[in-house]
Amino acid sequence: MADPVPSLADIANARERIAPHVHVTPVYHSELLDTYTGARVHFKCENLQKVGAFKARGASNAVFSLSAEEAARGVATHSSGNHGAALAMAARRRGIPAHIVMPANAPSVKQDAVAAYGGLVISCEPTLAAREATLERVVAGTGAHVVHPYADPRVIAGQGTVALEILEQVPDLDVIVVPVGGGGLLSGVALAVKHLRPEVEVVAAEPEGADDAFRSFGLGELQPSVAPKTIADGLLAGLGALNFTLIQQYVDTILTVTDANIVAAMRLQWTRLKTVVEPSGAVSFAALLEHPERFRGRLVVTVISGGNLDLDRLPW
Repeated sequence: MADPVPSLADIANARERIAPHVHVTPVYHSELLDTYTGARVHFKCENLQKVGAFKARGASNAVFSLSAEEAARGVATHSSGNHGAALAMAARRRGIPAHIVMPANAPSVKQDAVAAYGGLVISCEPTLAAREATLERVVAGTGAHVVHPYADPRVIAGQGTVALEILEQVPDLDVIVVPVGGGGLLSGVALAVKHLRPEVEVVAAEPEGADDAFRSFGLGELQPSVAPKTIADGLLAGLGALNFTLIQQYVDTILTVTDANIVAAMRLQWTRLKTVVEPSGAVSFAALLEHPERFRGRLVVTVISGGNLDLDRLPW
């Protein structure tokens, strides 16, 4: 991809490129959950995606975009879980090695998933500086091609394919609610939606204990993520610069939610929607529970971004 900023055409091309490697995920609806918010709520179930998260889309697009020469050296990244598993899966499908740097405190279920897909897990201290330094050493020793978890135009384009499916599955929607951590999913979805259906509102949802995107959006300048603390472990990453540029251009607003409402949303989705949702994946529905006045009477699609979590450490 010559242009560092992805386009709608890049997202369309990504959809065709990754079609053999990912699922078209379903949209669920529950009339009972409508009553909790006063909205007509539909759920885009990326928890039912390959590797249990939307990350399969961006990782597959990046891996299958590589030239044969680039791919031969393998791929590398740092990840707290879902992106690492997705990159390992895509690399295995292409027959190349994947080196995944993971913080030592990453959930064991996510470390195990990376290994199960054939990825080589390299442990490091749980800081961004340690992750980046370890990744540099891995790349220096292997020559592997780096696929960033979110600040990569190929990854953003792949994640944007979620929006193409949503607009076909729920054509009369009013609002899309998307979780935000590093911003790969949000920036890709927002770009696609505003090019195809500019009247649809794009709302981001973020844990209040990891609110750098909320602060950045409000202040109009990228803010650092400082000691984030939230049950939504997949949303701890700081917002990427490229992602922030796209978010400023295409996102309508960012809302924050408490961990208590994340757990409440997660519990309702488990018990009423009958689907396994991880805390990060429940953040979008939590926004409707915490800010019902913004969504009342509207047709809303919330993106369940993933369903990977340690079943021995449920938050209830």
